Amino acid sequence: MTKNVGGIDRILRIAVGLALIAAAATGSVGVWGYVGVVPLLTGLVGWCPPYSLLGWNTCSKK
Repeated sequence: MTKNVGGIDRILRIAVGLALIAAAATGSVGVWGYVGVVPLLTGLVGWCPPYSLLGWNTCSKK
């Protein structure tokens, strides 16, 4: 797994993931907010499967 998610993209994914999970935990958005686990994990790991399929790469390191 080569990293394909970099810098700002990772920060935004982690922030959005945590915000969605927090909103779901407080009951303000419902259970669907736990979908925030997906961007959180892709941000932490630095690899996104759809990016690989589409050939996208936001990571500056090769």
